[in-house]
Amino acid sequence: MPSRLPRLITTCRLLIFILCFCLAGCVANTPPSASTTQQFVQSADGSSILYGTSGAGDLAVVFVHGWLCDHTTWDRQIDYFSKNYRVVWLDLAGHGNSGSNRTAYTMTSFAQDVQSVIGRVGADRVVLVGHSMGGQVVLEAADLLGDSVVGIVAVDSFYTPIYDIPIDKKLKFLEFLSNDYSSALSATHDSMFPEEVDPQLKQSVYAMMTKPDKAIGVSALYECIMWHAHKTPADFPNYTRIFHNINAGSTGSKPVPDHVRLIPGAGHFVALVKPHEFNNILESIIIQSSLLN
Repeated sequence: MPSRLPRLITTCRLLIFILCFCLAGCVANTPPSASTTQQFVQSADGSSILYGTSGAGDLAVVFVHGWLCDHTTWDRQIDYFSKNYRVVWLDLAGHGNSGSNRTAYTMTSFAQDVQSVIGRVGADRVVLVGHSMGGQVVLEAADLLGDSVVGIVAVDSFYTPIYDIPIDKKLKFLEFLSNDYSSALSATHDSMFPEEVDPQLKQSVYAMMTKPDKAIGVSALYECIMWHAHKTPADFPNYTRIFHNINAGSTGSKPVPDHVRLIPGAGHFVALVKPHEFNNILESIIIQSSLLN
């Protein structure tokens, strides 16, 4: 038994890094704005995508959630930014109340969900905001949307400790997830939050994580890992000028780039745990994006 302990500790640490990378905060305590309208649109593969809009203005702020979650990740942001901007949110295929016709949950297919929603709402100037896996999705979506995108914000998505983990170890964790899905999800739940966070909030996040089907979780995480194995933000040079990051305190072993803003003590769920600090930073980025374009 003692000889197995180091491997167990290593596995748990790896689990923490992987899930911190791909998991997005899912439930906030503040209800979305009462003026929100909800509809469905078909994605490129025919999947039925739930989306909503609130607020008004010629600039649309589009919120994209991460792995195993839905638009309620952004409740505190939807309510806040709807006062001054047009806000758009969606549930990616297979998540929340959106349907799915797909078996492979690639970053490109998720980006097509975003593209379909933007096509329906008719936004000409867009700031895309994606948390965790959603950071990859919004980069891919920007490639599809082109000149209408005036700002991209990845939230705890890049420049994190996940970059220092070799792909073979990431795939080893994926095998663990595939073999014991419920244990893999619950094992690292507490590590996603600072100690002082509201226990009810932690429990609501865990409840959200367990709702999507296992096949969706495994496929999306695999595609997430493979995306990172072959791509970085540097592979999207057209968007370097408008690309921003809002991260938790840790960025791994690499220096912090100028476009990365840090909110220490928030854990992975930056916008959920520290909404006031997050909203202030995001608003400054939106204003900057609006002035530059």
